[in-house]
Amino acid sequence: MMINKNLLLPRKGKKTIAYDVFYKADNIPKPVVIFCHGYKGYKDWGAWNLVAERFAEEGCFFLKFNFSHNGGTPNNPIDFPDLDAFAQNNFTKELDDLEDILNFISTTDSFGNELNQNHISLIAHSRAAGIILIKASEKSRVKNVITWAGVSDFKARFQIGSSQFNDWKEKGITYIENSRTKQLMPHYFQFFQDFSANENRLTIKLAVKKLNIPLLVVQGSDDTTVIEAEASLLHQWSPKSELEIIKNGDHSFGTIHPWKERELPKDLHKVVEKSIAFLKKVN
Repeated sequence: MMINKNLLLPRKGKKTIAYDVFYKADNIPKPVVIFCHGYKGYKDWGAWNLVAERFAEEGCFFLKFNFSHNGGTPNNPIDFPDLDAFAQNNFTKELDDLEDILNFISTTDSFGNELNQNHISLIAHSRAAGIILIKASEKSRVKNVITWAGVSDFKARFQIGSSQFNDWKEKGITYIENSRTKQLMPHYFQFFQDFSANENRLTIKLAVKKLNIPLLVVQGSDDTTVIEAEASLLHQWSPKSELEIIKNGDHSFGTIHPWKERELPKDLHKVVEKSIAFLKKVN
């Protein structure tokens, strides 16, 4: 298997994106799978590398990347050395990042005949589910979408009118503690302002209702971060969707960081195998 880590996609006037590719080097064009990490996540978190290997074993050209303002840097793509970039992140920037990744993988000749540039599927965990659903509704080149513990509503998470929201608005900044690194992760109020200025585009429900491609919604029944009702809504909004509930599954499907085992956790294994089967069925 060919594994190329920490490749760089330079972009004029924008931050460089770090990405990885996993594939069997057999000179046969393979369907492309692009994976997007969630909030306070990154491409090397937990068992994502094992996930990439499994998809590549099954004949996919698997690409995963760091959103440009996720808090990592090209030289240090793990954890959050650049908190100022993290504070400047917003949904529009993440959509722009994914757009540039899509444009790159659709036109590059860097990987020879190893990928089918006309067959691209998107997978995302948690918050990034909204990003891929919106992007898929805008881009005809995307053939399938899979969400893992995916959100159904960006606006609800701002808790507009709450004391926390009003304090954030007044001060222009708020902090969320990272329970693992103990960093105080800053969010400038521009995050909400970007959403407000682009609310129609960033309303996940509207995007999903426009989708006319296969969608797989995977959700853990015991997820307390994104509850099962959100998955049910995504499924309800899309007539071409399937809903898969992982019994007793949590938000990360049993994964922690760092993940030191050579095998996927039981629940994430179920998620991956269901996703692979779905892609084989609809491709």
